[in-house]
Amino acid sequence: MNPFLTAIVSILVFGFLIFIHEFGHYITARLFKVTIEEFSIGMGPRIFSRVSNKTGIRYSIAAFPIGGFVSMPGENGAYDEEDPEGIDYSLDPNTFDKKPAWQRFIIAAAGAAVNISAGVLAMVLLTSLIKIGDTTVREFHTAEVIGSDVSSADTGLMLNDEILRIDGKRVRILDELSYEIMRKGNEPVDILVRRNGEELLIEDVVFPKASESGVEFGIMDFKVSEIKDRTFGNIMSYSLRKSVLIVRMCWESLYDLLTGRYGLGAVSGPVGISAAIGSAAKEGFTSLLYIVVLISINLGVMNLLPLPALDGGRLLVLIGEMITRRKLPPKVEMAINGIGLILLMGLSVVILIKDFITLLF
Repeated sequence: MNPFLTAIVSILVFGFLIFIHEFGHYITARLFKVTIEEFSIGMGPRIFSRVSNKTGIRYSIAAFPIGGFVSMPGENGAYDEEDPEGIDYSLDPNTFDKKPAWQRFIIAAAGAAVNISAGVLAMVLLTSLIKIGDTTVREFHTAEVIGSDVSSADTGLMLNDEILRIDGKRVRILDELSYEIMRKGNEPVDILVRRNGEELLIEDVVFPKASESGVEFGIMDFKVSEIKDRTFGNIMSYSLRKSVLIVRMCWESLYDLLTGRYGLGAVSGPVGISAAIGSAAKEGFTSLLYIVVLISINLGVMNLLPLPALDGGRLLVLIGEMITRRKLPPKVEMAINGIGLILLMGLSVVILIKDFITLLF
């Protein structure tokens, strides 16, 4: 895809996902009548800005579409008693810090909740447009297609087997099946199938393997039956199961990164994601929509990590406050968020450099 078009599509995708995330914070803050200074899409210098005569809220679009914010006095535990506009927020009863903890919790969680919800809704649309599969073996791929002489058919699987579990993990749809084989198929696995109406455990099934970025994974070497009965219930069930799988993939990928199965080379930032968006857009609408679903759900899940500078870090502080009935000292909260932001920005720079090197070489 043309680099210019890739950049445009990426900006639109990032901009939309950032907008709905921040809108989640914004709309819940408005619901609880929290004072809002600014609602910005993007970071850095403003390229557009307007102050509402009715609410006094500044609405902005900034130069770099890599983030956004809803600025609320008192959200970091403290605020200047008098800001540059001359407003004394110590007299304002509606600053973020003066709201009950449960309201602040909802506001902090709303951004991630909107991203995940939007991803699920987009998944329903995607599922209604594409073929969906079950877990019944319909046809084995040839060695020429797989690029390997290893076949699961040689170690016990048969045509028309309905796969129920892989190493004890229940699978009900094609995506769950392919993910379990990818994740666990680098080693022999035990597979529970339904064959001729009876359940049968097949031990030590071997799948073809491949590797990428130093990570070895299994390859599903067969096709499955298509689900022909495309009822509303089937589409909703499939969409929800696939969305839950994406959440699980996000958490397990993070676990694999921390435990050393994946290296930093497997992690992508805005540049790497933009390249993936460009490739998906070139393949068609459904491929692009799937990438948007992945990014939206992952953005929501990652923001819920209990780390400083992320929504999850604030939620953790608020949970502690609700349990102990005591607020974290403002200076301590600001210091924690500041350190977390520095570390997060440092990691972002490292990933950005890695992405550029990958694209160039």
